[in-house]
Amino acid sequence: MDRASSPSCSVDIRTASLPAIYTATGSSKCSQPSARPAAIPFSIYTAKLFVYVVSTCVLLFILSQISLLQSRSAPSPRWPLSLVRQWQKIILDTTSSDVTLDSTAAATKASKVEDVDKRLRDAVTFLPLKDLRFADRPAEGHTWFISSLNDTSVGGGPQHMRFPSASSKGRVLCLKGRHFHDGSWNSYALAWPDALPRDATFMSGLTFVSYNHYDYGNIWHGLSTVFPFVAWHQGHSCRRPPERWVLYHWGELRPGMSPWLSKLMEATFGKPPSVEVFDKIKEDGSVCFEDAVVTRHNEGGMSTERRIEAYGLLRCSVRRYCNVSSEVDGDGNKVNTVRLTLFMRRGGRSFRNESAVVGIFQRECDKVEGCRLTLAHSDDLSFCDQVKLMSATDVLASPHGAQLTNIFMMDRNSSVMEFYPKGWLHYAGVGQYVYQWLSSWSGMSHQGAWRDPVGEDCPYPQDTAKCFDFYKNGLIGHNETHFSEWARKVLVEVKLRKIGDSVSKRKQDSIEIGGCACN
Repeated sequence: MDRASSPSCSVDIRTASLPAIYTATGSSKCSQPSARPAAIPFSIYTAKLFVYVVSTCVLLFILSQISLLQSRSAPSPRWPLSLVRQWQKIILDTTSSDVTLDSTAAATKASKVEDVDKRLRDAVTFLPLKDLRFADRPAEGHTWFISSLNDTSVGGGPQHMRFPSASSKGRVLCLKGRHFHDGSWNSYALAWPDALPRDATFMSGLTFVSYNHYDYGNIWHGLSTVFPFVAWHQGHSCRRPPERWVLYHWGELRPGMSPWLSKLMEATFGKPPSVEVFDKIKEDGSVCFEDAVVTRHNEGGMSTERRIEAYGLLRCSVRRYCNVSSEVDGDGNKVNTVRLTLFMRRGGRSFRNESAVVGIFQRECDKVEGCRLTLAHSDDLSFCDQVKLMSATDVLASPHGAQLTNIFMMDRNSSVMEFYPKGWLHYAGVGQYVYQWLSSWSGMSHQGAWRDPVGEDCPYPQDTAKCFDFYKNGLIGHNETHFSEWARKVLVEVKLRKIGDSVSKRKQDSIEIGGCACN
């Protein structure tokens, strides 16, 4: 009892439930215990264990989700629609929706493009090549040929149209029909290169399309028609020749040109002209050209300088083609020689007494030192024979006619003497002056004309057309006194001019076999 009641050995029952820790002493008696440290209710090691366990659980959860994401197997029945599955569905639905929208938009766009293409093809409208509204003035203005379009001329060059170009808004030229007798049945249209008329044939390369109000068989009318193409070709540095020619007369197709004209074009462009008649195209088919140049006028509108340059190209080209050099002639001295050529005709517009005319000119030639006379008939000579003859001529005396078309082949400043039968002055119209114009355009000197005053009178004085037909192919007389004085004057003038010409000045007219001038 005493022990239990002793305050020194008593225990505080309020702390008996806690594992108190005491420190023993050496005393045998129950002594007062030393100061007790505070109790530690939660160990630091217990907190670390908790963090470790939670982290492990989180890591296991993440790994399980990764495994589910990588696996294609169905999720656990306990997860009817996992979070990952929801995101997969959202992503796939969005992607599928975008693809569907893109495909639909592309299909719609393709449909619209196809519809526009169809409309453009259907919108191509063919118009008659020969517009009958201008039948009373077919050669005026922009002519009745392709009447809806205007020409272009650059730097004094030829009037022409080019397709495609800025003026055509990038559209190409298309033609339909191959009629040879009625040009109103042949037609033209403009079309976009990517929307050509249905069943159209596309022809690549350069195409020359020519309109001639007269004819391609006559070498003068033919030359005046194709000359603008020569000038255009020269103005474009002679870069490429045409692949084909399309020839029209009053809107009607023509299958070819005269042999003389064909040779001239071959000499100029380096290959024979290929004339297209569309015989391999079905009857109602159309043809469209990659690049086309159209002319419907002759030299009209060109500057004098451009005309002279283009005829210079023709002169050089034919001499090169026929291997002719005009630097020296047979006796080795061109400057001191006056070369007179009488270029005669047979039939209409020939001399009544040819031998008398030849005698007159021969006598006058004999009076000029270094003068020599050559007599030739145009229908006896090949193309190159004519080139050689003209290249060796300083003075050309000839009746009015197509053979005078050759005068551009002579050296610059050469002289031309022209003869007409009766009636031409009053009834022939402006056509009687074409060789005066050609002389000027090609750099020659036209020395005037003689018009025969002798002959029958026209029995239809009130009908100009009938009177011209009456006089057109009349024979030409002569007047010995006039012819002698005229010939003497021209020969002396040419002699003095040639003596006064320096060699350096004349060399510009000599042929250079290596090439002809292009701009």
